Amino acid sequence: MKNPAAFITGQTIVETAPLVPELRLHLASEITPIWQATETHLAEMNIEPPFWAFAWPGSQLLARWILDHPQSVSGRKVLDFACGGGLAGIACAHAGADEVFVNDIDPLALEAACLNALLNGLTVIPRAGDLVGRVPEGIDLLLCGDVCYNQQMADRIVPWLRDCARTMEVWMADPGRPYAPREGVEILTLSVLPTTMELEGKTARETRLCRILPDA
Repeated sequence: MKNPAAFITGQTIVETAPLVPELRLHLASEITPIWQATETHLAEMNIEPPFWAFAWPGSQLLARWILDHPQSVSGRKVLDFACGGGLAGIACAHAGADEVFVNDIDPLALEAACLNALLNGLTVIPRAGDLVGRVPEGIDLLLCGDVCYNQQMADRIVPWLRDCARTMEVWMADPGRPYAPREGVEILTLSVLPTTMELEGKTARETRLCRILPDA
């Protein structure tokens, strides 16, 4: 894609997520083209499903917790894994993190995360590629939200997160997916968040933020 920034700004509107009114984001809504596009149409355009264009429950809960507890990230080096639009990472930058890296396998997500940071007068550092299987160096805190959306993904990601938890803190936010870990975690907070029928099949989901513990 020749101009990903123009594509993102042309397919979204600037809004705030319900739980995080402090931060502005380029988001899809019912009036934006990307919301209305079918998977077939996106595939014809060689575009991955635009997960980056929505403020998912997990990323909202992460961002809310961070903004309410800025001391938990202040001065730290943070990695927002599978960042989507980068909401959690941007919240860390807003709360005083030393450096914030955003990672996603979708290049458009990294572009969106950087654009969203810029909207808020903040900076995040994109880190492209699939990081699973490699413990990132120099990171104090790894964040991830909404990543256990099927069994295959959970089976691949959760053991890696536990490996990472040996050398850094790892926080996961999940909106009640059956594939998310229930043991070997420490719950930080729980909240019922508004969602949409189009994205979640429900109007609300109980979402939890937990610390992933390393294997004993």
